Amino acid sequence: MSTDTNRTESNKAAARRLYEEVVNNGRLELLDDLIDSDADDETRARAGWSAGRDGFRQHVVWLREAVGDLKTTVTDLVAEDDRVVVFWRIEGIHKGDVFGVPATGRPIDGTSISWITFHDGRIVSYDVLPDRLTILRQIGGVPV
Repeated sequence: MSTDTNRTESNKAAARRLYEEVVNNGRLELLDDLIDSDADDETRARAGWSAGRDGFRQHVVWLREAVGDLKTTVTDLVAEDDRVVVFWRIEGIHKGDVFGVPATGRPIDGTSISWITFHDGRIVSYDVLPDRLTILRQIGGVPV
């Protein structure tokens, strides 16, 4: 395999670890290896979280608190060079504020797409586009 192919495969593996180990299992210590210290979580500004790795940590902590019995499943990864697009599913119980809706105890089952940019094997940029409408319908935030 070429160096570019190795790098792309390594980035895909790191993206998968973000969901399977950090988000699902709460292994926040892995963020030190996966995330560049000044990385930008694009969702940070919308949520008021800190910049850099701390913002990623806050994002994961919020998600794990807002969605009980949280399980994310990577359904597909598409990558080229230092960019990885992750298609993933989220399942769990609505336990905290999600998209402005307080906890309802209802199940959540939705999909999201994330764009991740790597530099030297670490995440430097992250953005996610969840299927908000589906999730809001499930938790009673909009009528079905």
